[in-house]
Amino acid sequence: MGDASGRTALLRATIVVVANGGLRALTYRAVAAEAGVSHGLVRHHFGTRDQLIAEAMEFAIDESLRGSNMLESGLTVSEFAAGIETLAERESGIQSFQYELLLETRRRPELRSFADRHYQAYRDAINSQLARLGVSDAGLTDLIWFTLDGIVFKQLVAPGDVGPAVQRMRQLIEASVTTS
Repeated sequence: MGDASGRTALLRATIVVVANGGLRALTYRAVAAEAGVSHGLVRHHFGTRDQLIAEAMEFAIDESLRGSNMLESGLTVSEFAAGIETLAERESGIQSFQYELLLETRRRPELRSFADRHYQAYRDAINSQLARLGVSDAGLTDLIWFTLDGIVFKQLVAPGDVGPAVQRMRQLIEASVTTS
């Protein structure tokens, strides 16, 4: 297992373990078993459980934003909305991992920085995309982020048709672009 690919495999395994069993299920042994390696390798790469959590959260945020096209430049309103839609539908393990960690911050305040990083990364990505589209309404950034967060959470808990909500969000963005 190469160093970079090994770390990635361990981060992916961490996400699976936490998505399936919550943060309390996260042990070096559980991650190693999921990745098919010895638990000593997990400790070697990350040192502490909190370091493993921190790097897995960064990895999850990056994977999620990259996969939803939220980091791409030159998107149209339709492409931006499509990225929001795919964020709600794809990589449920990554999304579950992030929500598990966010919920754990209620019990462990020392993890609060992970929640702050999560919210800031998504808010910044949405704000950047809206600015590229010519929308400067900070209230719209927050509205879209909170709506998106709710849509993703809803899709994890009770999958269903979120199309009407995404369509309405698209209409709000289009109206803001044309009136900005």
